[in-house]
Amino acid sequence: MNISQLETLITISKTMSFRKAGELLNLTQPAVSAQIKSLEDEFSTVLVDRNQPVTLTDRGQVFLEHAERMLDIVDELKQKLSDLDETPQGHIVLGTTTSIAIQILPRVLSYFQDQFPLIKTSIQSLPSSQIYTQVENGLIDVGIGYLTERNPNLNTSVLYYDTFELVVSPAHPLAKQKHAAVDVLRSTPLIMLSPDTVGRRFTEGIFKKHGIEPNIVMELSSSEEVKRMVEINLGAAVISKQSVAHELRQGTLRMIPLSELEVSHPVGVIYKASRYLNSAMHQFLSDLKGMPETQFISSE
Repeated sequence: MNISQLETLITISKTMSFRKAGELLNLTQPAVSAQIKSLEDEFSTVLVDRNQPVTLTDRGQVFLEHAERMLDIVDELKQKLSDLDETPQGHIVLGTTTSIAIQILPRVLSYFQDQFPLIKTSIQSLPSSQIYTQVENGLIDVGIGYLTERNPNLNTSVLYYDTFELVVSPAHPLAKQKHAAVDVLRSTPLIMLSPDTVGRRFTEGIFKKHGIEPNIVMELSSSEEVKRMVEINLGAAVISKQSVAHELRQGTLRMIPLSELEVSHPVGVIYKASRYLNSAMHQFLSDLKGMPETQFISSE
């Protein structure tokens, strides 16, 4: 059964003629007869009484009701698909780190959903190391995180650049220093992020390069937890500058510059290269890529 066959049956019911139906549908009379015969064979029933004038049988009338409803559904589907070009809608599952979810997404999603209220978003907080895998496996639609690897199956686009900085409590002995040497990381008690984070891997690379055996007093899974522990002076931390922007302005944390940490880390959007982009994802990615870096860098 196909749409053309349904349209033919409906036209016959209105014209009561195979010939007139063919003229309206731009089909030959044999083509019209073949379409009706194919329907009757598929459903093992007689739909049309071929005596003149042509009429539908009782079974044909029942079939007609359903055929009209099916064509209405097809018309509605065509209209909805067309509407997507005018008003993007749908659902997007985002995967990002806790820090990015707290610091950046509220501003981005507030703007986006004001513009496109029919697009719904869900957010999953993930370690940076899992974002690539989840996107590639289709478990999340779009990832936002540190761009740490090249994967031919994924597309990436830089949104902004972040750095990792040494931060301490205002009560910490290092708080009054305007700059420090990397050797302070040998003796200073450190509160570290978990090993599966970009910040932790970067910091361990610094340790290895300079032969440092760090004094790790605590290991936590999120930047928010690390910040709270540093604020009450339980140790220092190397953490994303973007994630501590608010605390630095409020004065609850102090940043101690280390030249060895002055490396820019791209943060961006990650999505599967081969994935079909529905209207919601297409609009979201387009808007996200078009935003200036200042939209992501906190300036409160």
